[in-house]
Amino acid sequence: MFKAFEWNEEKVKYIDQTKLPLEEVIIETNDYRVICEDIKRLALRGAPLIGISAAFGVYLGANEYSSLSAKDFERQFYIICNQLVSTRPTAQNLFWAIDKMKVVYEENKNQEREIVLKSLFDEAINIFNDDIKTSDQIGIFGNELIPLKATIITHCNAGLLVAGGIGTALSLIYKAKESGKKIKVFSDETRPLLQGSRLTAWELMKNGIDVTVITDNTAAFLMQKEKIDLAIVGADRITCNGDVANKIGTYSLAISCQRHNVPFYVAAPLSTFDFKLKTGSEIPIEERNPEEVVNFFGKRTAPLGVKVFSPAFDVTPSDLITGIITEKGIIKKPFEDPIKSLPEKLL
Repeated sequence: MFKAFEWNEEKVKYIDQTKLPLEEVIIETNDYRVICEDIKRLALRGAPLIGISAAFGVYLGANEYSSLSAKDFERQFYIICNQLVSTRPTAQNLFWAIDKMKVVYEENKNQEREIVLKSLFDEAINIFNDDIKTSDQIGIFGNELIPLKATIITHCNAGLLVAGGIGTALSLIYKAKESGKKIKVFSDETRPLLQGSRLTAWELMKNGIDVTVITDNTAAFLMQKEKIDLAIVGADRITCNGDVANKIGTYSLAISCQRHNVPFYVAAPLSTFDFKLKTGSEIPIEERNPEEVVNFFGKRTAPLGVKVFSPAFDVTPSDLITGIITEKGIIKKPFEDPIKSLPEKLL
């Protein structure tokens, strides 16, 4: 399997996801500003990978300013952290990863500068390596839910392209295939930026999975025809009551699943849980550039001057979710009590 992100001789190396599926362009950089910009423009995307790349961004930025005095270095360190935090407002893994880097800095800031930098680098590597293990465990637990023969629907992209390992939602599919199950996938195209048709279809085909692209508004029709066995999606943030923020259109898919008695699962690492928020109504929802809607890959598709509303995410209420699959196991309804115990598992 290919890798979406690597560390290579003082540089990060990753696939520019805006170029897929027609071009496989690799970006190499040691500049945290490039990482910031690439998170914003979705060259780097997916909650776990945003966290990983932000952690390396913190290290690279600190390394760049390593010759500053202690006072100036600390000031610049927090400027770098704030610049990375400001790239995307919804993905919890971003804030989680940067908070971990801040803790490491505070614990070591009175040490020699080389020790501070090594500690930051080691933490970034740990976040990266832990995600590889986490992806694998999510897939192992989730595979228990998949029949020997199954047709699965998914939305957006939550596989190898969004993680250090094999991903979240798609990790179940990879583990199912590995265990000999016969799997077919319907991938919602995921308007307006087509992460399903551009990325999920590309990734699954590359790994020998039977995948069919559909428009987002075809999902309910397929369920009505009893063509779908279960739905699996990723998540960008999960609140204490089990509400889930994910790519816009996830809520619609969940409603269709409920109407047609199709199990609807969310796969996400513990780092995606926001234990400060009680419900999904508190999640900040990013709004994207209107040009992503009125232009369809270079071609204008709407009248000049028309108003546009373009949220990047929606919130699926917990009552529509069958289960949440994490690296520690499957959380089943009612979600609130088991989620409350999760902070202990993060220690």
